Amino acid sequence: MRTRTLTTVLAALLLLAGCAGDTSPTSQGATGQNAAGGSLTWGWHLPSTWDPVTSTVGQDVHVLSLAYAALTKQDVDGNAVPALAESWTYNEAGDEVTFTLREGLTFTDGTPLDAEAVKASLLRGRDAPDSTIGAQLGVVTDIRVDSPTEVTLLLNQPDYQIPLLLSGKTGMIVSPTAVENDVDGLATRPVGAGPFTLDEYVPASHATLHKNEDYWDADAILVDDFELRVPPDPTVAVAGIQSGQFDVAVIPPAQLEAARAAGLEVDVIDVFTVRVLDVNNTVEPFDDPRVTQAISHAINRQELVDVAFFGEGDPNWQPFPRDYLAWNEELDQLYPFDQDRARELLAEAGYADGVAVTLTTSAENDPLAELLQQQLQAVGIDVTLEVATPGANNYVTRQYPFVVDSFSGRESPLQSLEVLFGPEGLMNLGRNAPPEIQAAIDVARSTPLDDPGYEQAVQDAVAAAVTTMPNTFLFTWPRIFARDPSVHGLEHYIGTQRFEGVTVGR
Repeated sequence: MRTRTLTTVLAALLLLAGCAGDTSPTSQGATGQNAAGGSLTWGWHLPSTWDPVTSTVGQDVHVLSLAYAALTKQDVDGNAVPALAESWTYNEAGDEVTFTLREGLTFTDGTPLDAEAVKASLLRGRDAPDSTIGAQLGVVTDIRVDSPTEVTLLLNQPDYQIPLLLSGKTGMIVSPTAVENDVDGLATRPVGAGPFTLDEYVPASHATLHKNEDYWDADAILVDDFELRVPPDPTVAVAGIQSGQFDVAVIPPAQLEAARAAGLEVDVIDVFTVRVLDVNNTVEPFDDPRVTQAISHAINRQELVDVAFFGEGDPNWQPFPRDYLAWNEELDQLYPFDQDRARELLAEAGYADGVAVTLTTSAENDPLAELLQQQLQAVGIDVTLEVATPGANNYVTRQYPFVVDSFSGRESPLQSLEVLFGPEGLMNLGRNAPPEIQAAIDVARSTPLDDPGYEQAVQDAVAAAVTTMPNTFLFTWPRIFARDPSVHGLEHYIGTQRFEGVTVGR
């Protein structure tokens, strides 16, 4: 039997001072002067919806984790550790995994959070017509309730990624009472079992929450009130912190030096975020892989980082950051900056005299898009920039075949590959994938996380995808927080940002 319990990870958790689940706030700047209570205002994006099943934006997970708890969570390094489930056990074949829940869990509406509630929530995520997480749960053939605190997922193949998968939106458990009474209302009124309860939500403006005293790890939540407020413009975030409008705010690289000059604390955090060009390879000229390879060779990634992102980032040819287990060293410099090679590939594809394309971006005067336009035009790719229609969901409509985008990595590296490259993947605009990609993913999925061959299996799957699919990765870039010096205990999570152990001293 393969078992992961709270006991087996206790030593690791003790080493991660101040991390999620550790009730001792001993992160950067923490001192004895910090006390529980008070409020924290976070300058951040509001979610596309407060329902984790229908969320269409990867970064929603950061906000949804305030209102919902998942079966597992991730530590600062991206490893799955206990949350609502205090342990999990696989059978020998790896095609069944049993989660043991903590005793006495409840949702914020008073509904018991037991094995039946977990079953109902996960099956809704798998089967709801409007679910955006159904593909991730497709491996689950059935769910068996063994006792009020034991629930077993029956799988159609060995899959040791499940504890990772269920640490994000896919594993967030929603009250069955709320689903039955007003499922549409979840879009604006979340009902979960997370560290906070939503009090007020004004779309595009702010959300206010208060501490959920019944949260399973409530002792680690050291602020009573939490407010999310959208900065009117990223350039005013620093001024907003100085004026007391925010305690912590995400800032663009352009504001980093201004934040430091203002005496604010700055956290530059390596995360699962990469800039990428989404490409629909069923549309000309992108249906010829030589064209997409030419595009990649024509791009000077270091210049993109230096000019458009003020040096904050690392050139990359794959969806994962360096030092993460899925990063494949053999893919580094896969298509190095080589304008001559780009021109050769275009000529081989029948475009010796050049080719015209339209590159879609999300905003006017996007410096990254403008620099890409210059770089591609230097090799004979005539680029017209256009701004996507506000509210257009290209992941669903696929109306734009060539798009400047960002990808926020998922909790499981294989889940990330399926979102990017799977035949149902939201960022696979062509909705096609050669079978060797899925075969490589399945090999990695069936490899236990503690198996010596696991990392290589994941890296092989990354290579199979990146070398055959058209998505063009540009560079990884960090999450940058500016914070008032009174904020302590903010840990650096590679995945979902969490706020256990955080205090505000003023």
